Amino acid sequence: YSSALLNGSPLPSPEPLQRVVPLDLFPSEVLAGLTVQKTYSVSFPGEFGGGVVDLHTIDTPGQPFFSMQASIGGNTETTNKESLIYYGSRTDFTSFDDGTRDVPGALQLGFGSGKRISAANFTATELRHMGQSLVNAPLRLLQRETTPANFGLRFTGGTNMETGMGTLGGVFVASYDNKWSGRRGVRQTGRIDSGQLVTANDFDFQSNQNDLTLNFLGALSLTSDTNTLKWTNLYVRNVTKEARSEAGFDDGSGGQRRTDNTEWFVRQLFSTQLAGEHTFGGAGEWEFDWRAAYAKTSRDAPYESRFGYGQNVAGDWIHDIETNAISFSELDDDIVSGGADVSYTLPLSDAREAVFSFGVAYSDNNRESEQRTLRFIAPNGLSADQLESRVDFLFADINIGPYLQIEEITGTNGAAAFDGQLTVKAAYAQVAAEIIPLVNLNIGVRAEQGEQTVTPRDLFGGTTGFLPTRIEEEYILPAGTITWNFAEDMQLRFGASKTIGRPQFRELAPQQYTDVESDRTFIGNPYLVDTEILNIDARWEWYFARDQYVTAGLFYKDLDKPIESSVVDQGSSISQTFLNAPNATIQGAEVEVKKYFEFGSEMDFIANKRWLIQANYTYSKSEVNVGSGDTVITQNSLGVAQPASFYVVDGSRLQGQSEHVANLQLGWEDDTARSQATLIANFVSERTSARGRPGEPDLIQEPGVQLDFVFRKDFDYAGREYGVAVELRNLLGEEFLEYQELGNRVVINGYELGTSGSVSLTARF
Repeated sequence: YSSALLNGSPLPSPEPLQRVVPLDLFPSEVLAGLTVQKTYSVSFPGEFGGGVVDLHTIDTPGQPFFSMQASIGGNTETTNKESLIYYGSRTDFTSFDDGTRDVPGALQLGFGSGKRISAANFTATELRHMGQSLVNAPLRLLQRETTPANFGLRFTGGTNMETGMGTLGGVFVASYDNKWSGRRGVRQTGRIDSGQLVTANDFDFQSNQNDLTLNFLGALSLTSDTNTLKWTNLYVRNVTKEARSEAGFDDGSGGQRRTDNTEWFVRQLFSTQLAGEHTFGGAGEWEFDWRAAYAKTSRDAPYESRFGYGQNVAGDWIHDIETNAISFSELDDDIVSGGADVSYTLPLSDAREAVFSFGVAYSDNNRESEQRTLRFIAPNGLSADQLESRVDFLFADINIGPYLQIEEITGTNGAAAFDGQLTVKAAYAQVAAEIIPLVNLNIGVRAEQGEQTVTPRDLFGGTTGFLPTRIEEEYILPAGTITWNFAEDMQLRFGASKTIGRPQFRELAPQQYTDVESDRTFIGNPYLVDTEILNIDARWEWYFARDQYVTAGLFYKDLDKPIESSVVDQGSSISQTFLNAPNATIQGAEVEVKKYFEFGSEMDFIANKRWLIQANYTYSKSEVNVGSGDTVITQNSLGVAQPASFYVVDGSRLQGQSEHVANLQLGWEDDTARSQATLIANFVSERTSARGRPGEPDLIQEPGVQLDFVFRKDFDYAGREYGVAVELRNLLGEEFLEYQELGNRVVINGYELGTSGSVSLTARF
């Protein structure tokens, strides 16, 4: 229910499976500020629930600057530990492979034929060429190697010059990060036996993930007294290279099983935006802002490989040729958007004024997704030596043709490809005025028309069995806030609004995909509908000094048909889909305080510092409401409504909502020593991560307490300014824990996160 904007334009995530862009992609040097708004205003998009983050890049730097930064870091569970790897290609460290993972020509011809790759459509010779064209050992063979340290580089700069039309400025950021994260843990599934939850699957797993990230941001601006033009370009390339293996008891087969995986996920985001801000009128009463943007994201996952093993009578691992698979998937997503806002300031008296605002917005989001999956079969069986051989020996060219045959197991019925489109047209009007002295009213309305379609495609020319999903709705979304400044440094604020939440493409499409974080299969539900949200809040604010305050608030939200993730029964493994719960409410309270302290002392360490304490606590009580006549439509019910109580328990907590969230920051700033230190503690109580199978308890996650420490210091050396930073994360060693519990506890996903640390050195020019 959260969203991110860049200078007011929609910003898709470089991970199309996630809604919100990771904010650490944006270094503080290029941000003029950011707006975090938890109370809805009609100038923002109507999709608003938890809040919106609007990132504002700088226009023109005050003075030229350039800096270089190098960092090195590690993790107690990963760095210098022996972990799984696979070779890949020679250039993987750059985030670009050398062509090793390109779809082979013979296989590309097979995909382009429009026919399923099988013995019924291709000759034995053609199938042999396709099978032998696949890269073998570099992308299949798991090995062990000591994991190196993390490192990164960043270059940031900006300059300006005076022209006849104003100040021309430019800024840029370029960075490269290479990080490793190793995990060793437990993954189990449960089943009900005699009214209690007992362990079904019981696997130990280990994985090693190498994340390679390239970022580039470049912006040009032209600024005068009354006009600003800005052109902002952002490019992000994030690559995950992962080797993973899990082994243990498989409840379905009643024996020991092992599965090895190798993966390479390429996610890219490119965004370009042209925006303008203009003021005119005798005293600058009129303001006109506009923006036009194009953004494109993609996700490419070639050679996503899985190889299964069983055990022979001697207890040795042998190939299970029935469970091998190699997938090639591509996803492309683009957004064309634009908007314009006009405001007029009308003086009401010498001390009061009214601001009238009007605006329009448009966005068109298109997505194409396709996945092809292959496997090898042994029509005449394999010898004991072949079953016991190393994976790259088994799939060597000499065995493909005589013993192994490639075939395609790409899903039909729309499960392998879809096209999606979301077009939103909006207009709003708003007035903000001090209607009487000390009382400010902000009231407006937004009209938003949305048309969302998801059309499954059958890659072999057949019918999908699914009609295109179409959600076409028009909404009138009012919002109002009244603020009473009853004291010079205090105010009371009351707000109410109506907003919506739309399902994402991945939640609607009947296409399976794997989440690499949880190693679970997800499949969309084409019968989802929009969520309608009523937001009410009240807040008392006391700003007793500059940048210091105490606030307290109450909030209430009513969600009609919230979208939740639910576990579905697909054998003994855990798979998830989505459904619309009938209704949910959230109510709670929030308290926040920020205070600086200065102490007189003969000790410079104390006297020169400004000490900080900042804390926030939020209590939320959420409840899903299920009546006796309420129904839901699930992914596998084929449009037939089913009793909601079969899938959602009345009175249960809303998925993802924690009852308690708290954070505490303790630190100091020292202008004399040019240093800063902050100790940050965050606590999040347990939350529901997914609804359990019908009759089973929900999946619960316990985030626990996260304790971090950050220290920064600037210094001069040889006439140059430098900065050093030390960051320590998860000092308490909190683990990741997700479980089900009914009489017994089953650990769905559990592993140690470890403690991370990094040191960076920045040189400023």
